[in-house]
Amino acid sequence: MTHPPLSGVRWTSAVLLAALGAGTVRAALRLRDLPVLPVVPPTSAGVPRPAGWRLLTARGVEPDPATFLAACAYAEGEGLRVLDLLPADLAAERALGLLRLVDPARYRWDRLGEGRGAGFAVLVTEEVLERAAVDPGGPRPAPAELLALTRRLKEYASDATGLAVAPGLSCAGPGDPGGPARAAELRAQGLPPGALAAAQLGGLALLAGVAVRQGRWGAAAAGLYWLQPYLVLGGSGSPLRPADLARATAARPVRSLRAGLRTAGAARAAGRDDAPDGARAAAYREDLAAGTDRFLEARRPDCPWCGSVRLSVRVRVPDLLQGKPGRFTLERCGDCGHVFQNPRLTTEGLEFYYRDFYDGRGGEGAGTVFGRLGAAYRGRAEMLLPHADPVSWLDVGTGHGHFCNAARAVWPRTRFDGLDMGDGVREAERRGWVETGYQGQFPDFAPKLAGQYEVVSMYHYLEHTRDPLAELDAAAVVLAPGGFLAIELPDPESRMARLLGPAWLPWFQPQHQHLAPAANLREALADRGFTVVAEEHGPAHQGNDFFGAVALTAARLAPDPDRPWGPPATRRSRALAGAVRLAALPCFAAAAALDTLRTAAARRTDGGNAYRLLARKDAG
Repeated sequence: MTHPPLSGVRWTSAVLLAALGAGTVRAALRLRDLPVLPVVPPTSAGVPRPAGWRLLTARGVEPDPATFLAACAYAEGEGLRVLDLLPADLAAERALGLLRLVDPARYRWDRLGEGRGAGFAVLVTEEVLERAAVDPGGPRPAPAELLALTRRLKEYASDATGLAVAPGLSCAGPGDPGGPARAAELRAQGLPPGALAAAQLGGLALLAGVAVRQGRWGAAAAGLYWLQPYLVLGGSGSPLRPADLARATAARPVRSLRAGLRTAGAARAAGRDDAPDGARAAAYREDLAAGTDRFLEARRPDCPWCGSVRLSVRVRVPDLLQGKPGRFTLERCGDCGHVFQNPRLTTEGLEFYYRDFYDGRGGEGAGTVFGRLGAAYRGRAEMLLPHADPVSWLDVGTGHGHFCNAARAVWPRTRFDGLDMGDGVREAERRGWVETGYQGQFPDFAPKLAGQYEVVSMYHYLEHTRDPLAELDAAAVVLAPGGFLAIELPDPESRMARLLGPAWLPWFQPQHQHLAPAANLREALADRGFTVVAEEHGPAHQGNDFFGAVALTAARLAPDPDRPWGPPATRRSRALAGAVRLAALPCFAAAAALDTLRTAAARRTDGGNAYRLLARKDAG
């Protein structure tokens, strides 16, 4: 007699039960790590304000002086400069949502982690407020505005931001905010309200389905979801004691359904908060009126690396990153294997295609992506450990300084400076992520910085430059004898480049102008007096081949209808974009699984879609 798998347990119920169980345990463990301010007896009014601290509160929140003094004492004792205060009676769903986003044990030390809080009160040093250009004397913010401010302030105190439960602070907001308030709070935290509401409603529908159709295991999964607030927050030692815990637990499915529907409706009604403004759209229309041919130079007949005329087309692709008009060609040299954009962009074309990608309209999204590369940044920094203990490090193409900020965890005594063309390098300096920010072209700065640095890094920078050999010349000038040059590049010889064709993300058109094989780069470094001391392929692999291919394909089928350089959005274009995104969800899930397997294989075989070189500048 054949027995059904898992003794009759349906896979859907088993997976849901395991996921909910893991989430419940994780939330309970994180709750245990939440610090609590000491209880201070109430004091009379007129208590002097500790020097150097300001308490920012949302509208309607009135902390007593004792809470303020206890928070200042705790922050000073812990060496914090930003401290988010959580009401002890924080509503149950708000508490669970915060515990999903924040691991209190790691929050402070995650230098790239986003600032999170409850949206009630934030204690900040005046020094941080000044660097962040925040006026503490303005009107009191709404909770969503305070959440956005907390997110920003952590960037200026990346390893000195914490959160703590304040027993004297009382929750004044609704238990399960939905609609515009909830949508605004999610957007303030960099989270998409429409997508999260859809996921919440889809999860509820799935739970209801397994509860009805899959017997006791389905009922167990639904029951665990129902009881989760009490299981996490109902213990006698919980630092949070939500006033609505009993009601939130008893009515959780109904309240969750109502909140999800209201938030989804509010997200649809509000539309995209990054919809194009009239001035931006008008500027793009003016730029495009003369066509895009002027953004490209004449095609060159020879390879810019070795001079060979044996060229062949490697790939032709439109702008899949932003959907801006234009079509771009990458050619490969038959002698040295160098891949380059031909014809390449003019300087005017570079400005047009970079605009609103790393700043402006796309700045927040780019910052979020860079903020999630902590493991990659650490791997880059650790590559130098066996070879040097640098005092000075210049990161070329630093952007907003994410690498420098993360690398301080590996090299706390090193001075990190940054150089970039964009305004982000100035912001990196204000945040303290770099000591000095240089804005401009690296070859132009090289004579002024000659011999001043022990390390120069170029991580995913050379492929963006118009003349990578001139950039290597500049690095040779800036480095002191015996100094190190660290480079990371996409690998045009990757097998995935051939498999995925135009949908291979590292082609990254039209931004990437040169993709050099490792052998070419080693030879160019040797010609400039460098000795390669380390080379990595597997550790440099970026696990985004399949996920990126799905994203680029979806963008090609249905570009963002609200892009200011495109035609005005219509009901049909919005419906098409929504349908493609919905259809792509299972493809993204499958792609993420394939990328996990691909990354494991790349690590084991020392292959992948990128490589790193570490080269020492020879003395003399």
